[in-house]
Amino acid sequence: MKYRNIITIASVFFSLVSCSQDENYIGGSISGGNSEITSIFPVPPAQWMGTTDPYYSAGYTGDIMPFFDNGKFHIYFLHDAQNKPAGKGFHDIHEYQSTDLAHFTYEGQTIPYGTTLEPDFAIGTGSVVKVGNLYYFYYTGHNENPAFVQSNARESVLCATSSDLKKWTKVPSFKITAPAGYYNYDFRDPHVFYNDELKKYSMLVSTQTEPGRKAVLLHFTSADPASGKWDVEAPIYTTTPEDNYLMMECADIFKMGSNWYLIFSENWSGNKGTHYRISSSINGPWTKPENDRIDGEYFYAGKTASDGNKRYVFGWNARKTPENDLGNKDWAGNMVIHELIQNSDGTLGTQSPKSVKDLFSKKNATAEVDAISANATANNGTYSLSGETEKAMVTFKSIGKKVKIKAEVTLAKASGTTGFVFHTNDTGSYYKVVLDIANGKISGFNSASQEVTRLPFAFQTNVKYDVEIIAEGSVIVVYINGKAALTNRIYGRDKNKWGLIAEGQTSTISNLQITQPE
Repeated sequence: MKYRNIITIASVFFSLVSCSQDENYIGGSISGGNSEITSIFPVPPAQWMGTTDPYYSAGYTGDIMPFFDNGKFHIYFLHDAQNKPAGKGFHDIHEYQSTDLAHFTYEGQTIPYGTTLEPDFAIGTGSVVKVGNLYYFYYTGHNENPAFVQSNARESVLCATSSDLKKWTKVPSFKITAPAGYYNYDFRDPHVFYNDELKKYSMLVSTQTEPGRKAVLLHFTSADPASGKWDVEAPIYTTTPEDNYLMMECADIFKMGSNWYLIFSENWSGNKGTHYRISSSINGPWTKPENDRIDGEYFYAGKTASDGNKRYVFGWNARKTPENDLGNKDWAGNMVIHELIQNSDGTLGTQSPKSVKDLFSKKNATAEVDAISANATANNGTYSLSGETEKAMVTFKSIGKKVKIKAEVTLAKASGTTGFVFHTNDTGSYYKVVLDIANGKISGFNSASQEVTRLPFAFQTNVKYDVEIIAEGSVIVVYINGKAALTNRIYGRDKNKWGLIAEGQTSTISNLQITQPE
């Protein structure tokens, strides 16, 4: 990352212009105070923040820590600044607020990072819990500066308190480090909740055994968080030999119906992303469903919050560096929210929040066809693609920055793929999201035909699947049957053509509908 020590008036002006005009940047207004976010997949807006030590807020949404209170979602997140001043910390906690998860305001910085000699020189994920009339924000302190780690753990659990969710005060006397038998280099992401079975408060912390380096979710309990005393218990979950996870980050635990669900994310195996386990008890044993994923690997660090009626999972859609179709996946990006649903067998599904779907009320009668291959036909919103021996395609003209695409997709063959393409340039290369019946998954492929994200899904022949795509800028979320979501990062999507494709498959895409916000 590049650092700046001096910022001139001229560079400030050009930063403002570039952030407001950059098509890849989706943020809020350039203004002070509480900025309204114009995006349904937010990143921090471009504006100056702070008083004694100001910096420019343009950046990305990192790990999200949602908390619902008095009719409002307080959506805390790790702020990843585009420009980080040399010698300064990073990933301070910022906040969005929302009442409907379709409209957001940006509230700015909530908890600042510390100095080079403090445990929170960098900040990691945490959680908020209310105890009596006081709110406690437990978060990760991270400092790997050589002068600090000579005599301190790299990571620790820290705390700040607030009476109003606005002004937070750090508690310098509070610090938890890894107890004996656990690894103090990786000790992070505290998730705190009231444990009704124990009649105590529980804290889950992501760490590893030492020695052995097995990923665990360590369990602490406290009768009274105001005392600052937390007792270590046995891990609530340990990675299995089959999974052999290095770390299980950003854990969350909640109850839906009669089941308990444990969520965590991991980023080192061949099955990267947000995972979950199921149990009839908060103490386990925890079972792994056949598909234990919530979205693919371009949706990360999913944590949940409920408004008392519905539960939602909040994660971030990774950006790419460099920011183009073939760039490498990078940390932080845009916030993406799914509504969680409980299937009849107890597994979890995902769908777009109703408030987001309702934004798209301006209906366009038909997609404007750009080109159609000889083995494809179009008839009043129904498209037949006979791609069994040769690729079949229908392409349409650009449909802009914000759009919802709905269609019903039927697969005739038990092999091959069909789905949607999103062109990234004028040479005919494209990113594609396809339904893969033979391999039982939804996949996203970049323009070099490299699979970059995937999610298991058992497709069948001659069954109509409801596909809903929510697209804004370079963020594309594909929902199947209101039960599965695959989030993608597709640069150039809004400025170029898009279309339908079948390869080794004969398919029908019917009732194609394009809607945009009013």
